[in-house]
Amino acid sequence: MFEQISIFHISSLLFLISILGIFLNQKNILVMLMSLEMMFLAVSLNLIFSSICLDDIVGQIFSLLILTVAAAESSIGLAILVVYYRIRNMIAVELMILVKG
Repeated sequence: MFEQISIFHISSLLFLISILGIFLNQKNILVMLMSLEMMFLAVSLNLIFSSICLDDIVGQIFSLLILTVAAAESSIGLAILVVYYRIRNMIAVELMILVKG
């Protein structure tokens, strides 16, 4: 009858939505950052569920590392956006190429 929806399906759906968010919305940098965070969370959810199914703690440790890197990436990315906004008074992805040094 109906296939049971598992965490693997949910995490893969989140991953695909985040990939679509990155590729389809290339004008808004905040949406791109949120999509990247959602991608990290989908991978982390998949690792946690695999770790529970395999009765192994390594997936949970990797998940903690992924969440730590995701938190650092989002804080650094938002700090760069705040500095860029203070200098230019607008955030345009098309003009971000001027930031390259």
